[in-house]
Amino acid sequence: MRPFLYAQGNQFCSFRSKRFKVAAPKIMNQRIVMSFSVSRLVARLTCLLLLVALATLSGCQQHSKVTVLKFAHSLPTDHPVHQAIMFMAKRVDELSHGTMRVDVYPGGQLGSEREVIELLQIGSLAMAKVSSSPLEGFIPEMKVFSMPFIFRDSTHYWKVLNSDLGKKLLLAGENVRLRGLGYYDAGARSFYTVKKPIYKPEDLSGLKIRVQNSNTAIQLIQALGGSATPIAFGELYTALDQGVVDGAENNPPSVYTSRHNEIAKYYTLDKHTYVPDIVLISTYVWKGLSEQQRQWLQQAMDESVAVERELWKKSTQDSLKKIEESGVKIIYPDRQPFADKVVRMRESYKGTPAYDLMKQIQAM
Repeated sequence: MRPFLYAQGNQFCSFRSKRFKVAAPKIMNQRIVMSFSVSRLVARLTCLLLLVALATLSGCQQHSKVTVLKFAHSLPTDHPVHQAIMFMAKRVDELSHGTMRVDVYPGGQLGSEREVIELLQIGSLAMAKVSSSPLEGFIPEMKVFSMPFIFRDSTHYWKVLNSDLGKKLLLAGENVRLRGLGYYDAGARSFYTVKKPIYKPEDLSGLKIRVQNSNTAIQLIQALGGSATPIAFGELYTALDQGVVDGAENNPPSVYTSRHNEIAKYYTLDKHTYVPDIVLISTYVWKGLSEQQRQWLQQAMDESVAVERELWKKSTQDSLKKIEESGVKIIYPDRQPFADKVVRMRESYKGTPAYDLMKQIQAM
């Protein structure tokens, strides 16, 4: 496959496109020739439409000397992470004096997290905010963030993210055309259920629990005795309402802003994982930016991280209060039995990069 290029000022953004070929039949009577001509015309038109569609979906475009970056995420607009992304977009506009713009598409408008990651890889999307869990299918090192009970608390969690190890992990996906610009706080993930409260690991037995598209997350639920069911976040409200799953696991702001507390009546704060959100940029797009544009973008990202952490702290407190006020029973379990249950699961990763990273994190 050869890359399809389109101009962006003196820059280029690239896409992968397949050439369409139609083999001519050996028997060339008039009917076959006419049929072949029509087929070849259809194939050429299809190819042309595909290239036009790719150009339309391009993550990096030039409009009257303004570089536009398309940014996708799956969260609602009242979520603190969305608010931080909008702050970042505003700062990009200010720092660039209007010559660079970030257009944000929230609520899964451009697809699930896995789908937007794939769009980043081909340059059809410039930027995205995704959880580190689905990233493990593209960057094996990201599995470490889905390992249960490896962070002692929020302070330890941010110590790791701000360390040289955390910075190294942001760049671990460059070989698959994904560059991390920074981490957003996504707090601790805990279980919430519709009908049955969770006080101890055994209470998860037989329950269908929604997880992200992550093998590590699936193994975690299985280790605790539950049945893991990967479902896109945007489909989870309906899945809970219709009984497709018995529960899920997430942080308080995501539970509240997605209105899952309208259905789930128990929230068990076991805090089994701290899974950060990561802002990614397609390396196709990154390489097409000037050094100055990269500096503007990285500065805006860094500033938004500080803003997001403050927004997150307040939102977590407010959301938990509102969840409880809506009638949900908040349960504070003994976390140790949950941690003991997953030791064997973590040890099964021995000999992998994720296991080595886990040991480094625990030693910090």
